[in-house]
Amino acid sequence: MMTVTRLDVADARLLIEGAAAHAAGIGVPMCIAVTDESGNLVAFERMDGGKVTSITIAIDKAFTAAAARKATHEYGEASQPGASAYGIASAIGGRLMVVAGGLPVTVDGALVGGIGVSSGTPAQDREVAQAGIDFLLECR
Repeated sequence: MMTVTRLDVADARLLIEGAAAHAAGIGVPMCIAVTDESGNLVAFERMDGGKVTSITIAIDKAFTAAAARKATHEYGEASQPGASAYGIASAIGGRLMVVAGGLPVTVDGALVGGIGVSSGTPAQDREVAQAGIDFLLECR
């Protein structure tokens, strides 16, 4: 039998709050998704002005980061032609994201969930996701 540590709704709201504050600060409205450690959606926010097309992308970035236990930008690097994971973007019905902005959320050494952000550039998405994690850890 296993004991599993996972994000709860209060934690998810903190992740979204920190990410949204950073997104507002850089002037880019985002879609922000938070999943539990298995990649199941816990919370989602589309900021006013966040791209409608980014809703599914943010959710899938969070899914990938949590369920695969790897940042999406790492899959981006590994999925290029000739690289070790070339073609992986088509895995899991196309749900596995290879664009930056999905990060695993780790607390006290345990993977507890994932955060996915979309609507900016890949660098902005990754930065906003990290800001959400930083805010959660500051509040603990």
